[in-house]
Amino acid sequence: MRVLESFLDAMGDTPLVRLRSVTRGLRPTVLAKLEMLNPGGSVKDRIGIRMIEAAEHEGNLRPGGTIVEPTSGNTGHGLAIAAAIRGYRCIFVMPDKMSQEKISLLRAYGAEVVITPTSVPRESPESYYSVASRLADEIPGAFQPNQYFNQENPAAHFDTTGPEIWAQTDGEIDVFVAGVGTGGTITGAGRFLKSRNPDVVVVGADTEGSVFTGDEPRPYLTEGIGEDFLPETFDPDIVDRWVRVTDRDAFLTARSVTRQEGILVGGSGGSAVYAALEVARDYGDDATIVVLLPDTGRNYLSKLYSDGWMRQYGFLEGPEVTTVEAVLSAKGAELPPLITVDAHDKVRQAIDVLQASSISQAPVVRDGSTDVSQFVGSIRDRELLERVFRDPDALQADVAEVMAPPIPLVEWDEPIESAFEQLEHAPAVLVSKTGQVLGVLTRSDLLDYLAHRRQAQR
Repeated sequence: MRVLESFLDAMGDTPLVRLRSVTRGLRPTVLAKLEMLNPGGSVKDRIGIRMIEAAEHEGNLRPGGTIVEPTSGNTGHGLAIAAAIRGYRCIFVMPDKMSQEKISLLRAYGAEVVITPTSVPRESPESYYSVASRLADEIPGAFQPNQYFNQENPAAHFDTTGPEIWAQTDGEIDVFVAGVGTGGTITGAGRFLKSRNPDVVVVGADTEGSVFTGDEPRPYLTEGIGEDFLPETFDPDIVDRWVRVTDRDAFLTARSVTRQEGILVGGSGGSAVYAALEVARDYGDDATIVVLLPDTGRNYLSKLYSDGWMRQYGFLEGPEVTTVEAVLSAKGAELPPLITVDAHDKVRQAIDVLQASSISQAPVVRDGSTDVSQFVGSIRDRELLERVFRDPDALQADVAEVMAPPIPLVEWDEPIESAFEQLEHAPAVLVSKTGQVLGVLTRSDLLDYLAHRRQAQR
């Protein structure tokens, strides 16, 4: 039998695939390295276990310890998989521009996620770097791998990613293209490739608003690449050429790769492919270009693969999009407090809450939290009436014993069509933003909004 000892053993040896459709009209061979086929769905799997093993060897991470890391999501997934196998607690700190899919994935592994603002300088106490460092200092037994300074990051790519590309191309690689975030991938893989052939050209894909290409730091939407400082894991001497890519070009290229090549990639992968296509115009038939696709587009279905989200930011043309947030805001200048019922409350208490608030349903939460992960169910007066009528003793039962499935969830920046689709099958939806529930929208709320909006437009 061919059996892996753990999921981590499935990491690496990701294949190269020839890009054919998006490269039409270009002469070189363009090959994509499919890093989304790693266990955690990204290139960052390669550094997660490497940093953990080094910390264990050096005594910085002991059994029962806590891993704390600032991450745009993918490094967290790699660390979370390794931590789940080895029994560590994980706390990840992420800026609020990250997709809900990434946040939910980390929580699925049992990790805790702390959300911080994107639009603050790195040295701010609120930045995700600062918050992670503070937590690592405050929590006993905590260890911060710190992918931006940990030399195991580029070393992992020197030992694995670079050699794989060299072997897969039989050494016939002329150009290597990768997005640059921590710089570990392009530094490690590029350094190895240049050690075998100094003429290999290494191309970095950067985003507008990043310091790598000399821009003034400012917010941008592409996740996982670009920085507002130079990480110690990045060697700028490795990069021979830079291509700066706008958010729009990154996202539209990613969508093209998905629809034309059948490879579902993220926004940073779109940036890398855009850069590779730009560079390919300068080469002939005998050139081989390898572009690294760092992760899967499954992490961005609510963003760059949502037409409504793309139109909202002006990346797709079309009619003006009304978001769920607009409907929620129309309920009043100050939204009423979100009414919830605790899973450990008794059914009698839950009924009192519904009657006191003149509502027919309410979400069920654990510990009174507004974190989306704590919304575990719902109660509705119709189901409660049937249960209590048939069994009066149910009044003393915990709500958790009688609750219905959770109320459907929609993101605040999704188009109202998303809410409508859910409301066709459910009487209400929860509206969330950066992992927190803002409020409830009912069929009546949406109907009232549509009626008044259309009246105002006439």
